[in-house]
Amino acid sequence: MTKADLVKIICDKTGMTRNEVALVVDTFISTIKEAVLDNNRIEIRGFGNFSLKKRKRRVARNPKTKEEVIIPDKIVPDFKISKIFKKEVDEKFNK
Repeated sequence: MTKADLVKIICDKTGMTRNEVALVVDTFISTIKEAVLDNNRIEIRGFGNFSLKKRKRRVARNPKTKEEVIIPDKIVPDFKISKIFKKEVDEKFNK
């Protein structure tokens, strides 16, 4: 599903125009991105949490040359699904 698909579904369910819904969706996404970039944790109950996570330095191996490569620490975006949403997925797909 693309953002355009999401906008269309919301339009159909709410009766709002595409422009209005597109503005809301774009604002929602940019607000989450800005908050996470400011190192804030975003919690949407029943859905999940957006945050930044620090990955530790590690040693990897180049499969072609077998040479060890050091991968430094880095900060990455993280999403953790809520228990409620995880349970819904389990019930639907893992019966």
